[in-house]
Amino acid sequence: SGTHALHVELEKAIAQFKGTEAAVCFTSAYAANASAVQTLLGKDDIVVSDQLNHASVIDAVRVAGVRNKLVYAHSDMADLEAKLVAASEIQKKPKADGELPLILVATDGVFSMDGDLAPLPKIVELAKKYDALTLVDDAHGEGVLGKGGRGVVNHFGLDGEVDIEIGSLSKAFSVMGGFIAAKQPLIDHYLMNARQRLMSIALTIPDTAALLEAVTMLGESERLGQKLWWNVDYLRKGFTDLGFDIGHSETPIIPVMLGDEDLAKAFSAKLFEEGVFASPIVFPMVPKGAARVRVIVSASFSQDDCEAGLAAFKRVGEGLSR
Repeated sequence: SGTHALHVELEKAIAQFKGTEAAVCFTSAYAANASAVQTLLGKDDIVVSDQLNHASVIDAVRVAGVRNKLVYAHSDMADLEAKLVAASEIQKKPKADGELPLILVATDGVFSMDGDLAPLPKIVELAKKYDALTLVDDAHGEGVLGKGGRGVVNHFGLDGEVDIEIGSLSKAFSVMGGFIAAKQPLIDHYLMNARQRLMSIALTIPDTAALLEAVTMLGESERLGQKLWWNVDYLRKGFTDLGFDIGHSETPIIPVMLGDEDLAKAFSAKLFEEGVFASPIVFPMVPKGAARVRVIVSASFSQDDCEAGLAAFKRVGEGLSR
């Protein structure tokens, strides 16, 4: 409720930026994920989900009441295909209305705890093979990956090949909100039926105006994106040269792997004393024994900032190893 001309303008701008037919905005990406699944699927439909998907995707499936939930090992395409074979067997039994169940493959685009990318080309290939829909939660890819920050789908050259793209407007876009981008008939369905939109308030007008400017800025220049990736490469090399384990990150999310939860908390606290903010990531956000300090790289960092951050990590690392 409370839709304003600016909201409509923003949704058109996002669709144009993403290269989709249409888009619809929500007050958070969490709400966008919930709407994307709940509005489309019923209890007898089928979801095939990556093991490390974000909690908002997991919760969206729960809210939808989907009973047929199949989870494949993280980015394991052989296991995804095995789960799709199982889903195809379940699909043979019609729903109460006589329609066959839908199969939805859901994945993060960028996995937020490790910074790795979903193998999206293979996921799309398998989804088509088994007549499944695809949903990509690209909260950490928007504004970062692809041409001018158009996201992980564009990064892999798969524009128009993914059925549902979920984006966050509170990370790279630096305001608040989330969106669904898809073909026009699907967006029309969400506009008329998504409870998280119909029964909730719209984005504030100042936030909407700020988001329009953010989309315009990214559409006009790739300067910020190029600066971001320079910083990512510089810091990634710096951490590696200092002997830190940064896992398999391919994005501006750089996890400094520490393992022990108490160490991760202490490391983060000491960094803060040094003027560096890097969150400790511990159970239940990651499995026990996989604690880390997570660094989120920004285009706003100067080279001096990067060097100061690396120096702080070195001092804290040496201090805590004594």
